Amino acid sequence: MGEIINNVPELTQKQQIDIMKTFTQTYKTHLGVHPAIREAMCLKVQFPAIMLDIREGDLFAGRLETLPIGFAPQDDGGGVGYYMRENELMDMLAHSSMDPDSRTTVEELMNYWGTETTAYKVRHAYPHAMEKALPSDEWMTEPGIAFPLYRMSGSQLDYGKLLSNGIPGMLGLIEDNIASFLGDRDRLDLFMGMKMAMELLTDTCLHYRDRALKHQSEAPDGSWKRQLGVMAETLGNIAKGRPETFREAIQLVFIYCLLSGSNNFGRMDTYLADYYVNDVDSGIITEDEALELLAGMWKLMVVRGKTFDTRVIVGGKGRENEANADRFALLAMEASRIVKEPLPQMSLRFYQGMNPELMEKALSVIGEGRTYPILYNDDVNIPSVMKAFDVEYQEAVDYCPFGCGEYILNHKSFGTPSGVINLLKALEVTLHNGVDPVSGKNMGLALGDFSQFTDFDELFTAYKRQVEYHVEALAKQEELEYIIAGQEAAYLFFSMLFDDCMDRGKAIFSGGVRYLGGTLETYGNINTSDSLAAIKEVVYDKKFITQEQLLEALDADFVGYEDVQRLLSDVPKYGNDDEIADKMAVWVHEHVCNVTRNQRENTNLHSYLVVVINNHANTILGRTTAASADGRKAFTFMANANNPHSGRDTKGITAMLNSLVKLDTDIHAGAVQNMKFSGDLFLKMRDNLKALLKTYFENGGAQAMISVLDRNDLEDAYHHPENHPNLMVRVGGFSARFVELDRDVQLEILERTIY
Repeated sequence: MGEIINNVPELTQKQQIDIMKTFTQTYKTHLGVHPAIREAMCLKVQFPAIMLDIREGDLFAGRLETLPIGFAPQDDGGGVGYYMRENELMDMLAHSSMDPDSRTTVEELMNYWGTETTAYKVRHAYPHAMEKALPSDEWMTEPGIAFPLYRMSGSQLDYGKLLSNGIPGMLGLIEDNIASFLGDRDRLDLFMGMKMAMELLTDTCLHYRDRALKHQSEAPDGSWKRQLGVMAETLGNIAKGRPETFREAIQLVFIYCLLSGSNNFGRMDTYLADYYVNDVDSGIITEDEALELLAGMWKLMVVRGKTFDTRVIVGGKGRENEANADRFALLAMEASRIVKEPLPQMSLRFYQGMNPELMEKALSVIGEGRTYPILYNDDVNIPSVMKAFDVEYQEAVDYCPFGCGEYILNHKSFGTPSGVINLLKALEVTLHNGVDPVSGKNMGLALGDFSQFTDFDELFTAYKRQVEYHVEALAKQEELEYIIAGQEAAYLFFSMLFDDCMDRGKAIFSGGVRYLGGTLETYGNINTSDSLAAIKEVVYDKKFITQEQLLEALDADFVGYEDVQRLLSDVPKYGNDDEIADKMAVWVHEHVCNVTRNQRENTNLHSYLVVVINNHANTILGRTTAASADGRKAFTFMANANNPHSGRDTKGITAMLNSLVKLDTDIHAGAVQNMKFSGDLFLKMRDNLKALLKTYFENGGAQAMISVLDRNDLEDAYHHPENHPNLMVRVGGFSARFVELDRDVQLEILERTIY
C-alpha cells in the first residue's frame, strides 16, 4: 500500500500503474464471460488495493484513492462503468522522472481504453440524428444548447436490507438464488458475480481489521490505541455476522457505500435509528458518544469529497418507527451543526403534524450559519411525486432527493441526470436562425429569420420547437446510455440493494430495477422567460425597437446600445409577484417540463423528467452564452434554478416567494429554491421568519435551501478571502466555502438578494 506518512498512505505512481495494468489485463481476460463475472473480477483488483489506510483520529475505516482507470457507476472525470481519466494519465506522462517501462505501460493503457470505456461505447452508438443534435460532450467549455452526460448517478441503496441481513445473510440470499437458477446460465452468472462481490466486501473489512490491529500494536498506550482495538473488533464482527451496534451499522454502511460507488445515503433515520436508540437506551454508549460516532461518519464523507452528492435524508412521512427516527434526526442535525463542513448534504423532510422539535432544531442549526438542513415539504412533494412519476402513495412517500436536488424513489427507481439543456442558448440560437453567435457554428434547427416573425407567438413557437428537438435527442441518449451500461456491467453492489433485482434475477440496468427513469437538467429557465417577456413588450407590443435593432444590441453585448439594454432591463422581471413576468415564467416552465415528461412515450423509460437544479452550471453555461434580451451581459452568470436572476427581486421576500409557488411542482423531479436571509431576520425576528416560511410552504412551496449571511461578510470575503476561510454558502444544489469558489461564482452569490 505504500509508505504511511502521518498515518495517511499514498499510492505511489508505480503502484497506481501496476494496479491499472492488472485491472486492464483482468478485463481483457474476461471479455468473453458474463458481464457480472468480469465486473467482479475487475473489482477484486480494484479493492482493497485503492482503499487508503486508517488515519489517526478516524472513528471508522473507509478512505479510498480512485485511479485514472477503473470501474465506477459515476467517475469524477465524467465517465460511467469502465472509465479512463485521460488528463490524469497525460499528467503522469508529463513527468520526466517516469521510467521507460512505466511510460510504455501508460501509453498502452491509454491506447487500449481510448476505445473501450463505457462512455466511448455509448457515444459511438449514437445514430446520426442524435449525433447531429448532440455534437459535443464539452458542456463546461464549448457553446451549445444540449449536452449528454455519462454517469449512473443518484443511487439510493437499501441499507436497511444490508443491515438486517449482514454479510452472511446477504450471502445466504445469493446462495438461495443460485440454487433456484441452476438451469439458467445468465441468472446463475449474475448471482455468482454477486457472491464474489459480497466476498470482496468481507475481504475489505478484514483488510481494514488487520490494518487496525497492526497500528494498534505499534501505537503507544492511550486513547488512539484503544480506538484502534475497538475499530478492529467492529470490522471483524461485521465481516462474520450481522451488525449489532450503532458503530457496527455505520461501519458496514460506509464501506459498502465506498465499494458500490454510490454517493448518497438515503433516508438514514429509517435504517440507523434503531441501532442508535437501542445502544443509548441500553447504556452501551452515551448520547455524547453517539454524536461523536455520527460526526466521525460525517468527517469521512467530507474526506471522500463528493461535493455535489452525499445526501443524508431524515424526517418525513413513511418511517416505521417514527419516535426512534425523530431522535436520530435530531442527532444528525446536531452532527451537522458541530461538523462545520460542506458535507453531508443534510436534508429534512417535514409535514404538518410532525414533531415540531425537528423544525425548531433545523432553524437553529441554519441560523448559526450552516446551510443545512435543506427543507423539503412532504405535503407538497408526495402528491407531486405521485403525479410526476405516475406512482401510488406508498411509493411516492419514499421519495429521496439526491445530488443537487433531483428526486428518486428510494431503492425502487433510478433516474440519473444524463443530460443538460441551456434554454437561454436555445432562444439565442433561435433568434439567429440556427447559428450560435458565440462560435459562429450552425447549431440546432434553423427555423427562420427573426425579422420574419410577425408576432410574438411565431417566435415562441420557434423557440419551443428548438427545445423539443433537443429534449427528444437527450431522452433517446438517456435510454441508449442505460442499454450500453447494462450490456457492459451488472453494477453488482447496486443490484443487490435495489428492489426487485434479486427477485427477478436481473441486473439493475438489464431489467432488474422496478422503475428505470431519467432526468434532464435545465438551466437558464428564468433568463429565458424574462428575455421572452422583454421581447414581447419592447419589440412586439410597444414596438420600441425592431427585431434587427434587438439583434444588433445583443451581438454588440449592448456596447453602444445602452439605451436598448435599459429598455429591456426595465421590463418587469420574475421574482416580484408581477403577473406578466411570472406568467411567462410559467409558460416556459410548463413547456419544458411537459415536453420532457412526454418523452416516456418515445422511449422505454418509465419516466423522463426535468430537474430545475443548480450546482454552479448557471455560471459555467453563462460563460459561453451571449448577451440576452433580459438585459444580461454576455458570458455572465444566469439565474439560479427557478430563482430570480440575482438582484432582480426588488419587491421583497413575500413577492419573491409568491413568484416561486406559481411554478408547478408536479411535472418535474425536483427544483432548487435558494434563499438568503440576514442574521437579524433569522435570529432576532424568529417568529416573523417562521410565519413567513409557514405561509410559503402552505401556499405550495416544495423546498427551501437557506443561507444565513451578512452582506458585509460576503463582500469582505470576496476582497479579503484570508479573513473568511470557513464562510459557508449555498451555491445551488450544494454548499461550499465561499473563498474556494471561482470568482464569477462568488460574484453571482454576492449579487443575490439578502432578506
